[in-house]
Amino acid sequence: MDIDRDSAGVRFPPPLLFVGALVVGWAAGRLIGQPGVPLHNWGLVRDLGWIAIVAGFAIMLSANGLFRKAGTDVKPWKAATTLVTDGVYRWTRNPMYLGMSLAYLGFAIVLDSLLALILFVPVFVIVTREVIEREEAYLTARFGDAYRDYRANVRRWV
Repeated sequence: MDIDRDSAGVRFPPPLLFVGALVVGWAAGRLIGQPGVPLHNWGLVRDLGWIAIVAGFAIMLSANGLFRKAGTDVKPWKAATTLVTDGVYRWTRNPMYLGMSLAYLGFAIVLDSLLALILFVPVFVIVTREVIEREEAYLTARFGDAYRDYRANVRRWV
């Protein structure tokens, strides 16, 4: 991975963290014979899991499309050339990570993996500290008041 000097300096692809934790949680849970997600109305919850998966991918694809349209790289270890603030970026500063989170939680529910659900907590903390906070510092330095104004008006998650 070739990290640009003018970038947030993220050292790993965030999707790999989400996918890796999901697979490890699901596989480890199956190996140790962990119980499923303890829920009463399983059919409704499973349906909500599928809705979260679809919504997560829709949000990610929309955000990715806006980056492509703006001509800036989606990879957080590459230089940002444009500040994207329209579309899904009007209601969350991190739609890609929000989408990945929704998809992760949806898959953990559909796969009935309590361990994968539990592993979401460290994934959330790592993405916040090692990716989002780095990106916010970088974008503040790169775009100055434009990013500060955007940050003051749009929440980090939702």
